[in-house]
Amino acid sequence: MPSVRPSAGLFKSLPLHRRPQTDDIFTAVGWGTAAAVTALWLVQPFDWLKEKLFKKPEPEA
Repeated sequence: MPSVRPSAGLFKSLPLHRRPQTDDIFTAVGWGTAAAVTALWLVQPFDWLKEKLFKKPEPEA
């Protein structure tokens, strides 16, 4: 019986040749990062972020 990696618990029901490999996961993470950076570049909410994160409260009179 071939030994199965312990981390393959989610994919035990899949045949060996259909299980995601390490390179597949790294590629998916890379594409997700690229998509998130592209979305931020298209929207460019930097003024809104600066206003929300670094806004000093106005002193009450």
